[in-house]
Amino acid sequence: MDQTTRQGIVTELISLLTEANAHATFEEACAGLTPAQWNQQVPEVPYTIWQLAEHVRIAQWDIVEFSLGAEHTSPDWPTGYWPAKTAIADEATWQQTLQQIQADRQRFTDLLQAPGTDLLAPIPHGDGQTILREAMLIGDHTAYHTGEIILIRRLLHAWK
Repeated sequence: MDQTTRQGIVTELISLLTEANAHATFEEACAGLTPAQWNQQVPEVPYTIWQLAEHVRIAQWDIVEFSLGAEHTSPDWPTGYWPAKTAIADEATWQQTLQQIQADRQRFTDLLQAPGTDLLAPIPHGDGQTILREAMLIGDHTAYHTGEIILIRRLLHAWK
């Protein structure tokens, strides 16, 4: 792949991970909430807004760590990817979740931008995954759960 094509793909992937494009960003979906709102159980919904955000954090962290090195061991599925059903977050925990999501996203965008990163080469310790695939997985997974967060906010009458 020539450098111009590679840079164009990297630019699009970073846009996917960081910009709103046709929908709200993860940050917008989580902005302006109170502890009561991010911990509120909604009937027929199996998780709270914070539990969704924490799931996004764990899954993204796992993808980033997997992408960066063979020594990483993924959590057990599904228990390792979700907080306990009764877990709640105080202000510090909520902020830590959001900050870690941003920090890991930055680590991944740094990997995308690194000149030596081959977007299409199979990750040596994987079973066919590529950095391109992992970028799209982060974007897709985060968008899916961002939509859920907005839906819960609507049910709580806490969305614009």
